[in-house]
Amino acid sequence: MVERDHPDLSIGQQCALLQVPRSWFYYTPQGETEQNLALMRLIDVQFLDTPFFGVRQMTWHLRNEGHAVNEKRIRRLMRLMGLMPIYQKPNTSKPAKGHKTYPYLLRGLRVDRPNQVWCVDITYLPMRRGFLYLVAIMDWHTRMVLSWRISNTLDADFCVEALNEAIYRFGPPDIMNSDQGSQFTSFAWTDRLRRSGIRISMDGKGRYLDNIFIERLWRTLKYECVYLHAWETGSQARAGVRKWMEFYNHRRPHKALGGQPPAVVYSLQIEVTQPDQQEQIRA
Repeated sequence: MVERDHPDLSIGQQCALLQVPRSWFYYTPQGETEQNLALMRLIDVQFLDTPFFGVRQMTWHLRNEGHAVNEKRIRRLMRLMGLMPIYQKPNTSKPAKGHKTYPYLLRGLRVDRPNQVWCVDITYLPMRRGFLYLVAIMDWHTRMVLSWRISNTLDADFCVEALNEAIYRFGPPDIMNSDQGSQFTSFAWTDRLRRSGIRISMDGKGRYLDNIFIERLWRTLKYECVYLHAWETGSQARAGVRKWMEFYNHRRPHKALGGQPPAVVYSLQIEVTQPDQQEQIRA
């Protein structure tokens, strides 16, 4: 709202009218230091192997690797990355205050067809001079990634955008499963699901295995794509993730699917009622 070249009001006068300090206008976010970005990359790699490492264990691990860190720094970086360690006590992904949570609906459920259950999750993407967040929606039965989005913040908007795309292209599923993170307990997310007639399922606290298939997707994506590159910009990251997702869906053999790629199995099993839907699936 502040105009640097306003003909009548100085920047100080505009800030006074808006009741904000003038220093706020001139402030430029510094971002994370190269040392912190390197630590975040190490934390991410270790967390894929030991998702039960909390702040204390991660601090000890990094110290054993020769890094002079304290718990305060590691706690801040893990919170910034959106990493929620798995404890025996209830202390994993937390909904925002006032957000409603939902029960886990998949226990004992036989998932034997596409679009019966979808799952969703968010992961951290390291870059050369920063980081981004990636959300993906996956079909539980065929492991096909239906949609994804990249964002530089952890708000719910980019998650809802991915959800809208998946519903538009493939129709609504019976059940959507997620963790209890604030993005997936937000009104914007849950209201979109309810309006589409989708039942809402959320992982039990302290149970990352409830959403194990998409956790495995993150591990595969990072070791086969993300860690092999040092992206400079968001556009490079999007192009790299897009290329790998295309490979994963259409060409990468999947052991659980008898060596077939996920998109092939999805196309063979889905009951397509409109020809243009089939064309969208191939795309």
